[in-house]
Amino acid sequence: MTLTAALLLLLSAVTHAGWNLVGKREHPTAAFLLVANTMGCLLLSPALILYGRALGTFSARVWVLIGVTGFCQAVYYAALAGAYRAGEISVAYPLARSTPAIIVPAIAWLLGRGGRLSQQATLGIALVVAGGFFLPMKGFADWGLRSELKLSIALALVAALGTAGYSIIDDAALHLLREAPGATIGHAQVTLLYAFLEGISSSSWLALFVLARVRGPARLCEVCRTHGRQAALTGAGIYLTYTLVLISMAFVTDVSYVVAFRQLSIPLGALLGVLVLKEPRPIPKFVGVTTMLIGLVLIGSG
Repeated sequence: MTLTAALLLLLSAVTHAGWNLVGKREHPTAAFLLVANTMGCLLLSPALILYGRALGTFSARVWVLIGVTGFCQAVYYAALAGAYRAGEISVAYPLARSTPAIIVPAIAWLLGRGGRLSQQATLGIALVVAGGFFLPMKGFADWGLRSELKLSIALALVAALGTAGYSIIDDAALHLLREAPGATIGHAQVTLLYAFLEGISSSSWLALFVLARVRGPARLCEVCRTHGRQAALTGAGIYLTYTLVLISMAFVTDVSYVVAFRQLSIPLGALLGVLVLKEPRPIPKFVGVTTMLIGLVLIGSG
């Protein structure tokens, strides 16, 4: 991994923890994240005007991948909102962020795109799993979980599956676009154009999720009326974060490194939950976060 990629991913980690804090504190619903994602996506709309001529070079496979990655992102948003409603960000956020670092290498290996896991990476995976067990505990002898906490954890894991899905698909789609014959724009420009199209796709899927519910339209109107400013701030954070990640993919050889390095946001997100939202701060929670972070470093460097 190059220094450029590391700096881009570090900045994205900070902004990611920030927009999750705003979403959890203000209005953790799929409707809120639909508005946020749509408003954030509009910030990238100039890319369509400036680089739209490149759409003619997009293959049918790329368009299919854009549709599928949008679905994965919509699942991620909906599940994350549910996890935040049901539980604490200092538990749900580390789980949702760390688990893709296990899922992505596993899927890459199954698809024949990843190498054999080293002993160090295997140890890192074990530490991430162990850290996940510690996160929700009030004490080291406490293995019982409240029903709402179980729901929060389950939804956080669904969100992690969504993250793993769109990470792998984005890597494949951008590789196709960067290697496409007759490309008329550079890597950075095609990345911005792709991020805009991906945002449109994810908002479309998320709108289906929201509007299909009985009170979905009413909730969407409520968000626009009373949480518009917060949604705009969240949307800006979302797209600043992931655009930085997409650009960083041009400077790495394996998407697994991107997913692992981004996890620096885990301790930051947990601290924001404890310090800003005044969530419980039992010792096992900090042990779990620290264990996860060590595991992720081992995965990323092994």
